[in-house]
Order: sequence, then structure tokens, then C-alpha cells
Amino acid sequence: MRDVVIHAQPVARSAGIAWMGAAAAVEVFDHDIYTVVLASDPTQIPAALRQVPPHKRPPLNRELFEFYADAFPGYTIALCCFDNAEAQRAKPLLMWYPPTDPDRLVLPALDCHTGGVPDLRSLVRPDHWVLLASDAAPEGWGTSVEYPAGIRHKLRRFLPDRVTGVEFSHDLLPNGDFAIAHDDLLREDLSKIERVVPGH
Repeated sequence: MRDVVIHAQPVARSAGIAWMGAAAAVEVFDHDIYTVVLASDPTQIPAALRQVPPHKRPPLNRELFEFYADAFPGYTIALCCFDNAEAQRAKPLLMWYPPTDPDRLVLPALDCHTGGVPDLRSLVRPDHWVLLASDAAPEGWGTSVEYPAGIRHKLRRFLPDRVTGVEFSHDLLPNGDFAIAHDDLLREDLSKIERVVPGH
């Protein structure tokens, strides 16, 4: 998708995708190389980490889980635990969920590489491609995406026919998530993408 947005080479063929799903308040399950902890309350993750194999278990930081519970109340958190020795075999993750606000798309992008609590007052230099699509886009909107002929129908039905996007990698920006109003997306006015800080 990024390649068609920047008018480069066609999208490379993926090695495939594994499927996952969960419905409980806290569920621990294996998916591809990951052991996934899916929790509606992030503060429940530390206890659930006992079910993750020790070689995949991240260091425990209760303050981080409390931060996410406070900053994103009502959100489900997916913690994907893995062994770095298996990282090259990882398949992409696709998560499908109903939006909290259908009139505004918010893309998670909090920046913190220490394992600690993100500093919401800091400026960061993101290294992101923000790629967007909409089922409500008018004809001719965005750039057409061609997928490999052998892609499974089960996966293809979740992928967009057309995308638009922009790279954020040069400027310092407030730490936070990316957001755009759905109407601005339909107009392809990507200048309206903003950074939003949880709780502000």
C-alpha cells in the first residue's frame, strides 16, 4: 500500500497471514510466532503474563499498564509477546474492530522506546507511513492497489481497493496518535491529519 501511494514498485507478495480472534475480558492465545494477551483492562495484563512462555515474556512494568488504562479507558489492548530469534518469521497482524467514533479515524502512534511510560509532553520524530482507506470513498479516490493473484479470499475481503497516505519522518511532532476526520479523508485532504495526545 505504501508503494502505490509513493508511485513506486508494486506491493511485494506476503508470505501469508495467520488469523486470530478473541472475546473474553482477558485472553491469552498463540498466533503465528506470538503469544497474544488481549485485555479490555490493561492492568489485568501483568497477572496474565504468567501464561506467556518465559522466553517470550516482556519485562513487567506495572506503571506502563496503568498508563494505558488511564490514557485509553474502554480500549482493548493487544500485547504481542515474541522471541526475537523468531522475528524474521513473523506474519503481518490484521486487527478488525468497530471504531469508537466513525466520524474520526485515530491511528495509534505513541512514541516510547524505553519500555517505560510515554512522555506525553515530549516532541518526537516519528518514522511512520500513515495509510488510509474508506468504504465510503467516491469513485476515483486514492490510488488503486493490486494484490497478488494467490491472496486468500478470507484476507482479501478486509483489504482496501484504493488507499491514500503520507509519510511522517522529518519533523518533530508532539508525542501522540494520528487522527483525521472521515470527511477530510474523503476529500483526500491529508493536511488535516493531526496529532492527538491522550487526555488532552
